[in-house]
Amino acid sequence: MENRINGIHHITAIAGDAQTNYDFYTRVLGLRMVKKTVNFDDPNTYHFYYGDENGTPGTILTFFPWGNQIPAGRRGTRQATEIGYSVPEGSLDFWLKRLEANKVTYNKPAEKFGEQYLTFLDPDGLKYELTVPKVADNRTPWTTPEVTAEYATRGFHNVTITTTNIAETAKVLTDIFGYRLVEQHVNRFRFVTDAVDNANIVDLVEAPGERAGHVAKGSVHHIAFRVANDDILMEFRQKVLDAGLQITDKIDRNYFYSLYFREPGGVLFEIASDNPGFATDETVEQLGSGLMLPPQYEPRREQIVKVLPVLG
Repeated sequence: MENRINGIHHITAIAGDAQTNYDFYTRVLGLRMVKKTVNFDDPNTYHFYYGDENGTPGTILTFFPWGNQIPAGRRGTRQATEIGYSVPEGSLDFWLKRLEANKVTYNKPAEKFGEQYLTFLDPDGLKYELTVPKVADNRTPWTTPEVTAEYATRGFHNVTITTTNIAETAKVLTDIFGYRLVEQHVNRFRFVTDAVDNANIVDLVEAPGERAGHVAKGSVHHIAFRVANDDILMEFRQKVLDAGLQITDKIDRNYFYSLYFREPGGVLFEIASDNPGFATDETVEQLGSGLMLPPQYEPRREQIVKVLPVLG
């Protein structure tokens, strides 16, 4: 895993109501709340992190729940349009019944690249796929009494980007990130890195006639790609600059270090480090149990807590 992009680190999306988001992801999907903090740029808004027991990169899904007053997003080009989770063989029937019982919008299972998958929408319209991968995903899942290990999600399988022309986005994936094109079906192109075994797939869908999407409630905000540490992070910063793209300086996000740049197809990419991890201000056992504020906002805790919605 040295000096390479090690697949997906996390994916961040925009949600509406905070309680609805929390209930859906912890109770319906059975993910762990790994960290409850605030948006670094807007401390009056939560930033939720969901994942496995330890908040392992490749399992981390994060949300800015900005409230139901924000408009709904629209899927289209220049956007990450689908988030894929891997699930065990034989689990799709369980998920069909669970989604139906919880009145979740879904489609019947289909097949893509030789893998069965099930599509559904979260309460804000964010689109997901539960995929049974060709090679079993042996990551240890977070489980709940209702979502046990034989059914639980293992972490990310893939993410899909829709674009009018895949060429420049593909060049970032191959020339900078070390991915390679392995399969194509009609207008869907599958890129994979062999640096890791899981959370290592990016699908590019080429849709030249489709209008641009709008990022708002129910939309992916950005995709973060993983590196082992912040020294390697800075090596990739130079690679992005050498490719003629603009990129931020290194940003300390408390639980990882980040760089941000917009790839030529219009999607916001982040490169994030594994270090220092989520068990820095809480133990692994305590993860997600308290409101953890960045140091600059700790003096304003009382004021911030009054503004944030109370979670039941």
